[in-house]
Amino acid sequence: MTWLSSWPGRLRRAVDPYVVALLGTVVFAALLPATGGAATAVGHAADIAIGLLFFLYGARLSTREALDGLRQWKLHLVVGASTFALFPLLGLAVGGLVPYLLSEQLYMGLLFLCAVPSTVQSSIALTSTARGNVPAAICAGTYSSLAGMAVTPLLAAWLIGSAVSFSPHGLLTIVTELLLPFLAGQFCRRWIGEFIGRHKRYVGLLDRFSILLVVYTAFSRGMAEGIWQQMTPARLLVLLGLAAALLAVALGTTSFAARRLGFSHEDRITIVFCGSNKSLATGLPMAAVLFGSSAGLVILPLMLFHQLQLMVCAVIAGRWSRRTSPAAAAPAPRVSLRGTAT
Repeated sequence: MTWLSSWPGRLRRAVDPYVVALLGTVVFAALLPATGGAATAVGHAADIAIGLLFFLYGARLSTREALDGLRQWKLHLVVGASTFALFPLLGLAVGGLVPYLLSEQLYMGLLFLCAVPSTVQSSIALTSTARGNVPAAICAGTYSSLAGMAVTPLLAAWLIGSAVSFSPHGLLTIVTELLLPFLAGQFCRRWIGEFIGRHKRYVGLLDRFSILLVVYTAFSRGMAEGIWQQMTPARLLVLLGLAAALLAVALGTTSFAARRLGFSHEDRITIVFCGSNKSLATGLPMAAVLFGSSAGLVILPLMLFHQLQLMVCAVIAGRWSRRTSPAAAAPAPRVSLRGTAT
């Protein structure tokens, strides 16, 4: 009976509190969606929270590390090719499932997922756990996020077409909400960088809170528009299977390409994680700008993919860490992926 008595503790360790918070936010938005003036206030609060998040992210990034990372341009080219070329091609390949297994809006969400840039925080954590090239992961994630502020709207407009509200005003909104706060954080780093480094826990809490606020705003709009009638359990299972297939192909392709191109073991780890992960923190505010009231259903594929990538890549990182000889490397740091949102 020992295994039975320890089962509740094992369950608590297996369930990510952030996943529970995301699901709870969706349920809360379904039961008590923000409407009218409350919806406007929540939307403004979400914009401010995301802007503050990118300001703090810019303040945390060392400018010297970012510039030094340019020397590994081949690595960043492979990551970029996977993020902005391989994924969109895979997204187009499943278009034949519409409208039989996927609705038009879910397919739009899948295509948008394929256009979103790579993540930063989780890629760094995974690369560190697997004993990969952490400085390269920092730079690869950063370059991808910055490039995505221009490339993602263009890709989404090309892949999805008229459903994307891409305009100079929309691009200006993305620049204002994401790029300008990031650059402001870089400028202020000399004064506040050390302070932020000492309070990483609170920055992480802000990270999670910002994402939850954006999710609540998007799903509230979806409730007001009545778009959730398109979702059925069968389509949800199909979407989950497609997200898993996308992740599997991306992991396999980046691993194969990095090996054939002659990258070192540490660089291959960085390429696999940075080239297969997608950013929730960058994707959600972009979806809100590009899709407006339809963003609720559009962001569902990205949310599912994000949780899959954390669970699957955490297992892979742990296995790679155990394969490394203790004599060849220091003990792998314990990096938690709980609550990783970016």
